[in-house]
This record gives sequence, structure tokens and C-alpha cells, in this order.
Amino acid sequence: MSVEHGDSEAGRHATEGRHATEGRHATEGRHATEGRPSAARAMAAPRWQESFVTSSDGTRLYVRTTEASSTSSQSQARGVASLSALLCDGIACDGFVWRYLADELAASVDVTHWNYRGHGRSHAPADPDRVDMGALVDDLEAVRAAKVRGPVVLFGHSMGCQVALEGYRRRREGIAGLVLICGAPGRVTHTFRGSDALARTLPGLIERVERHPQLARALWSNLPPATATRVALASGEVAAGVDPAALMPYMEHAVSLDLRMFLRMLRSVGDDTAEDLLPAIDVPVLILAGERDTFTPPERAEHMAAAIPGAELVVLPGTTHIVPLERRDEVREKITTFLRERVAARLNAGE
Repeated sequence: MSVEHGDSEAGRHATEGRHATEGRHATEGRHATEGRPSAARAMAAPRWQESFVTSSDGTRLYVRTTEASSTSSQSQARGVASLSALLCDGIACDGFVWRYLADELAASVDVTHWNYRGHGRSHAPADPDRVDMGALVDDLEAVRAAKVRGPVVLFGHSMGCQVALEGYRRRREGIAGLVLICGAPGRVTHTFRGSDALARTLPGLIERVERHPQLARALWSNLPPATATRVALASGEVAAGVDPAALMPYMEHAVSLDLRMFLRMLRSVGDDTAEDLLPAIDVPVLILAGERDTFTPPERAEHMAAAIPGAELVVLPGTTHIVPLERRDEVREKITTFLRERVAARLNAGE
């Protein structure tokens, strides 16, 4: 395992569309940001193609894809011309954390991003009881089969790290690397904010929601996203330099979710773990962690990196659970270097 501590530069960022707004995923990354200009920021936004994929149980999944926008010589110079990136969100997210990174990755690799069942523009689960990790991995497999070509690097943010790890367990063939951001191998509800309080309270909370669904829905859906955003900033849950507008899409999407589905999914994935898989991973792995992340504390990332042979760990000082937004340039550089020097180099060597 190699461990690195990142720089302290932070930038501003803009917003992605909310759950009910058609087509705004396709405009990610087109807003201006503060901070030093870079070649990646100056590039034209890629053209995203939107479609739906049907999972094994009939659930319709929203998917957006784009092909590498670089010329073949530019991509080959980076050594990553044949790669694809498949982006897996955190729970209750529909892509806001990939706001910039998705477009910037598309400069050199094909990119696919999808919404989990019951999230974003994907449909509710065809079987309401299928909200566990097995269902999410089935969905990942459906997206891979339908949309991904060539060697793929699975990206995960938060819960998406578990989805990526379990996807690797399910079908390792064709997976060239893993990029795990602000996540853990599992049992996240047992370590949230340093205790198992969330895991202990979830069963009772789900029981109350199922007993009073209309009241629960009314209370949940009427939480003011602007107020929640101010609380997150004031409490230090996100870095002070973050533009409040960047968090609003997450807050708006979260309150639009079916509360019962969300809580049951959280309970299921919160009890799941890929801990046993870690020593058997034999592809390059990059782990990015936020020094002040209270959702998945950096100790979880350190433990995960120590258990994966050859894993590279970068802890970004002063950052929280949304490092791709808090350190846009640094994250992009770490990832593109990893893709070129670890993943593509290994493929080119025939390993």
C-alpha cells in the first residue's frame, strides 16, 4: 500500500439537475468555476447519450454514456485510449459528485454513469423488496453488458465503493482497475460518525415509516433543501469553501426519494461487507479519502488500502465526503495519473 497526502487547494463548483428535471444530467460540467484555469476545464463538454437499460428483474435503469472526446493521438499519448470508466453513485445520489469529473474523464476514456433503482431518472424497483446489494450488482451487470466496451475501471463514491467491490466479486473479467472515493468496504451504518447508532436506530425508524407511510412521506418531502444545505455547511459536514448551490441538487434529490425504499436499502447495504474480498483483489486500486469525512472516516479508507495488495491511498487534507467537488483539479490529476501509470501501463504490458 502507498499512502499520500494531497495538497490543500480548493475550488468552487456549480450544480447538476434534480430528480424531476429531464435532460440536465447531460449538461454537467458546463458552468464556470473559480480557481486557476486548466486545459481540462477549457475543453468543450462531451456529448452525452441518454438511454435506459432493463435489469434482470425488469427494473428500468437510467444510463448516460459518452465516448472519449480526445483524438486518437491525444488519447494514446495518455496511454488510456482503450479504457472505459463506469461511475457508481452513493446512496440517495443521482450524480452530483461527478459534476466535473465525468466530463473531464471523457477527454480520454469512454464514460458511463447510471442511476440506482429508485434514484434519479431510474424507475422504482420492479420488485419493491429487491433493494439489497445483490439487486444493485445485478443492475451494475446489466449496465456493463449493455453499455460498456473494452477494459473498464469501476468508480465508486460512498456506497458506490461497495457496489464497485461487489461488482468485481461478481465478474472480475474485463475490470482493469478500481477507483474508490470516500467509501468503505461495508457496514457503513455501523461506523457512521464514529458509532453504530445509525445501524441500531434504522429498524425502528423503518417500522415507524411503514406504520405511518403518508405522514412519513409528508414530513420527508417537505424538508427544505436550502435549510439542509445551510446546516451541512454550518456543521462542517462539507468544506467551508464549497458553493452552497453545489449541494442543492443532492438535497433536492434526497427528499424526492421514496423514504421507505431509501431506508430499507440503507439498512441492507449498511449490513453488507466486501471485507473478505479485499486481499484477493489483483487489479490496480486508487483510494481517495477526505481527512474530515464523518460519513466514512478516513480510517476506513486506510484499513481498506492496507488490506488490498498494492492499493494507492490519497488522503486529502481539509476535505469531507465530497472530495471530487472540493478538490476538483487535484482529484482529476490523481485519477488521470493513476489511469495512465497504473492501469494502462499494466494493460500495455499484457498483465
